[in-house]
Amino acid sequence: MPTPHASQSLYEVFLAVARAGSFTAAARALGYTQSAVSRQIQALEDETGAALFERLPRGVRLSEAGRVLLPHAEAVRDRLALARAELAALRTLDGGLLRLGAFASAGAALVPRAQAVFRARHPGVVVTRVEGPSVKHLRLVAAGEEDLAVVSPATGGAAPEGVTLHHLLDEPLLVALERGHPHAGRRDVRLAELADEEWIVANERLEDTLFRPAVAAGFRPRTGLLALDWIAKLGAVAAGLGVTLVPALAAASVRPDVALVTIHPDDVPYRRICAATPPVPTVAATAFLRLLHETAQELTPTPRY
Repeated sequence: MPTPHASQSLYEVFLAVARAGSFTAAARALGYTQSAVSRQIQALEDETGAALFERLPRGVRLSEAGRVLLPHAEAVRDRLALARAELAALRTLDGGLLRLGAFASAGAALVPRAQAVFRARHPGVVVTRVEGPSVKHLRLVAAGEEDLAVVSPATGGAAPEGVTLHHLLDEPLLVALERGHPHAGRRDVRLAELADEEWIVANERLEDTLFRPAVAAGFRPRTGLLALDWIAKLGAVAAGLGVTLVPALAAASVRPDVALVTIHPDDVPYRRICAATPPVPTVAATAFLRLLHETAQELTPTPRY
């Protein structure tokens, strides 16, 4: 016969003996040896410092200390059963929590499409989602405060300690123009043709904006209007106050009075989109990561050249 396994607590063996009225009957019910059950009870008595059973000629019965312990042992048994059920739910994705982060434009299509499929497949998993800059999410993943984040890390930059990056796609950027702009309706445009335009950006430090790869390639736009919010940016473009870059993943959400033109493939500024996880992601994060890869393949723009 086997001996009690690690998941079988001393309290559960105690309850089996109390219920059966003998070590032998409890061992039979548990599928263990009588000596193994006796050792478990002795270990619990050593731990509590009290004899929990009165040894009778035929069987045992609870002592006063055993009767005091009984309701507490039942509570421990119930909490252990709940813990095992919740742990099993984590493994099978029938429950649990996924803490998800993403930068703003990833929330236009990439993340919500993957999240919709994830919710349909695993409705028992609660997903919380926080939006913010990539540097913030990399820090939260490294600190163990997020399970997975969709980020755009600096080109060539190493992942922070405690973070593993999973490449999803290289995203082209488009230029947004007012409908009456001379370049609106063109098949493509060179960045040099837009050098004299007033560019609408989110930060005076262009290396911290969508312009980062273009600046690295030597393009320095003329900027004058700062707008953090996409609604404000595109509103300014529609009013003819300037032009701005739009990530391809967010193109479908652009307002109809704004024209999008592809930047020529010789100088299109791509940006790297990755998923960030701890080195050993949770089961839920691993499942969501697979869906992000699938969704990224569906959303990756097909070259028009």
